[in-house]
Amino acid sequence: MMNNKMPSSSAQDRQVSIWFQKIQNGEIKLPRFQRHQAWDRNRIASLLDTVILNLPLGVTLLLNVDKEHFVSRYIATAPETGARVTEHLLDGQQRLTSLWRTLHNNYEDVKFFLYISKYDRYFEKTEEALEVNVFYKTRYQNKKGNLMPLWADSPNDSFQRGLIPMELFRPGDISSEYEKWVDDALLPMKPASGDENYEDKLFSWMNFKNEILKIIRDYRETISHFNLPYLALPSQTSKDTALQVFINMNTNSKPLSQYDIIRAEIEGVKGVSLDDYQHKLDADYPNIHYYFELPFLILATSALIQDKLPNQRGMWDMQKDTLVENWDLMCSGLAKMATFMESQGIHDKNRLPTNAVLSVIAALYTVIPENLDARGQAEILLKKYLWSSFFTDRYENSAASNAYADFIALKSIILKKEKAPDVYFTEKDVPVLNREKYSLTTIDELVKVGWPKRENIRARGIMAVFTKLGAMDFADGSTLTRQQLIDSRRHYHHVFPDAILKEAEVESYLALNCSLITDKTNLNISNKEPFKYLKERYDWTSEDIVNARLKSHLIPIEELKNGGYENLSPEDKKEKVTTDFEAFIKKRGQYVVQAISQLTSGNDISANDIINKVEEI
Repeated sequence: MMNNKMPSSSAQDRQVSIWFQKIQNGEIKLPRFQRHQAWDRNRIASLLDTVILNLPLGVTLLLNVDKEHFVSRYIATAPETGARVTEHLLDGQQRLTSLWRTLHNNYEDVKFFLYISKYDRYFEKTEEALEVNVFYKTRYQNKKGNLMPLWADSPNDSFQRGLIPMELFRPGDISSEYEKWVDDALLPMKPASGDENYEDKLFSWMNFKNEILKIIRDYRETISHFNLPYLALPSQTSKDTALQVFINMNTNSKPLSQYDIIRAEIEGVKGVSLDDYQHKLDADYPNIHYYFELPFLILATSALIQDKLPNQRGMWDMQKDTLVENWDLMCSGLAKMATFMESQGIHDKNRLPTNAVLSVIAALYTVIPENLDARGQAEILLKKYLWSSFFTDRYENSAASNAYADFIALKSIILKKEKAPDVYFTEKDVPVLNREKYSLTTIDELVKVGWPKRENIRARGIMAVFTKLGAMDFADGSTLTRQQLIDSRRHYHHVFPDAILKEAEVESYLALNCSLITDKTNLNISNKEPFKYLKERYDWTSEDIVNARLKSHLIPIEELKNGGYENLSPEDKKEKVTTDFEAFIKKRGQYVVQAISQLTSGNDISANDIINKVEEI
């Protein structure tokens, strides 16, 4: 019978020299679900200070291994021997990796030294300076390819600063290495045979050399025999138990994520690296990650493909081997989702009203036929779903469970499934498309929606309407693209100037008073009255061109052509600004309502059609 009992609470002793021997032999590896080294230089130096002072460092956690349950990797820069693994390091990676790499001094951009202040001839010492402590120096390559500063690789120059490189203190028989370094460091001080009192000076020099060698040997002994105790889980421990203990032992670091745990499950079941799969997905389809974090999209989409909830519960319940088998299908669905989202004018997660739709659309693409007519009909359904998600309160709460219910109904429509004899699923069976259950946003709601830079579904939905229409810059006429957003060339700006509205004590931070335009354009607008700004634009180019750019944001031209505030009394100015702004917001709201109506019906839109339809009413 297997023994799955927890390990004894009594830690076992193990010296650093034994840890190093096991790492050198390839007997200790890390489960792949562990994150890579994250400690910064100061924390690494602090760790080494603790070791040279022979102070307690805490307990590590091992899993004894007969057969590896987890896909594993070697400690960074350790020899990849291919030898039989006997231990998995569950907790203590940062400490052991830092010790291994520092005592080999193989970091690319930093070198560690033991600083002994009494040998420092370079820096002016202060009374507060520690007599002995760990010191590090950052490195960089110059144009010639030399690693700078050069003195860090010179024994004599280093020693003149009181510095001895940490690789000389690593466990093992390296006496010839550190003796040569001392010889090279002290060579410029060695007396020449023709010097006066040569023998006395040589004797003194040899005593000094032996003093330095003794210091190195003493600290080598301290480091080599330093005790880094461990707890060990027996090799019969189940994966679930090992993971739970790992999570409990890591309370002081970043918690293990849902993805980390499921990744470990997959690696245990299939023996493949989900990290490698994810990196390939990102390389093959680089647009996906603009919409949300890949780990979540992978798991949520995979859960829906298996008809599970796109949340933690569903991700736990889905079959991990099936996830791997469906990998290519899932990747294709995510890629098509990203293409679809871009076609709807949504370019990144900062402009996305709700991320709940992403896995739904991706999973639906895995069942949508490639036949052009069938795919076209299905994508009309996706458009209705997407825009209804933005302009109903369906995803304000319980987003995962609501997304699941919508997905099941949409999938049934696409697959033409029956819900009863000769009765098929219809759009009314999709909750988000059922207007009796979820009505569309009204103009009374739209005019109150706040600034879209905040995470607000309705506010971002309003901006999505404008980006769907191209959101041309007022000044240069460029259509909004993802690259402009990445380069921070588009920013949220007030159409009706903030300064004028503030003076009139009118709330300016409304989604219907916002446009994504360039900073340069915004500076030109500044706090000018809208009429004056437009007049300047018309003088610079044609009125038709300027109006077309404004219309791409569904900005009502006539309602923006206001001004004449300069000669008014404060009371009259406040009243006129308020009246003008309310008329502007109401008309733009009417345009957006019309756009919502068209988009949630699965139609494409154009600014002129929307404006003309409103004006005809």
